[in-house]
Amino acid sequence: MIHGLKVIVVLPAYNAAKTLEMTHAEIPHDIVDSVVLVDDASHDETVALARRLGIKTFMHPENRGYGGNQKTCYTEALREGADIVVMLHPDYQYTPKLVTAMASMIASGEFDAVLGSRILGRGALAGGMPLYKYVANRFLTLAGNLMLGVKLSEYHTGYRAFSRRVLETLPLEENSDDFVFDNQMLAQCVRFGFRIGEISCPTKYFADASSINFRRSVVYGLGVLGTGIRFMLDKAGLARSPIFNAEGRKLSAAK
Repeated sequence: MIHGLKVIVVLPAYNAAKTLEMTHAEIPHDIVDSVVLVDDASHDETVALARRLGIKTFMHPENRGYGGNQKTCYTEALREGADIVVMLHPDYQYTPKLVTAMASMIASGEFDAVLGSRILGRGALAGGMPLYKYVANRFLTLAGNLMLGVKLSEYHTGYRAFSRRVLETLPLEENSDDFVFDNQMLAQCVRFGFRIGEISCPTKYFADASSINFRRSVVYGLGVLGTGIRFMLDKAGLARSPIFNAEGRKLSAAK
């Protein structure tokens, strides 16, 4: 706990058996009350390893996609009574050592959501991010800032922390089950007036770290631009979007 607030780390997992144990070992268990893993129909030993490590584990019988995995992660964290939820990829691309700092930023009451930015500090290229991904990241982040009217260093990190209020308020079930879920969720945070903070986070790209291929990256990029357009149209009152509707479908645990 931090300031009496329950902290839960959620791990959206898919074929993470090679990196799960070292990720779990570096989670600051002195302040983390529980770790929840949701396996998205992996083909390796992710589930068996998670159970050996004593992680509370949930399984999707069929692959639901990255966004679908997160929906289950957040639902189960809310059911566990989380006040602060930190999403950490179990592929060891992001250091678990920053969980305390990210959770503390929310516990302070100054932020509702916190992003671990790969761009701040020494930067993603130093961590091995492919050049084409870096260029796309910078372009999409610029576009996102212009369309959403905010100034973030990046929108595309997979290292995020949220307050319970964010997860109970946003109509997350209206979002995609694919990778663009991440971007839709941040756009929702902006549209609903939540305060977003950032912290510099070193990143590591290596063979066992998960990464989407070029084709999926293009689909994701188009989805990001589409989300920005929907945001602007909704804000202007020209076309209402379900993902920005306060009465939209929320996570089952948030009802």
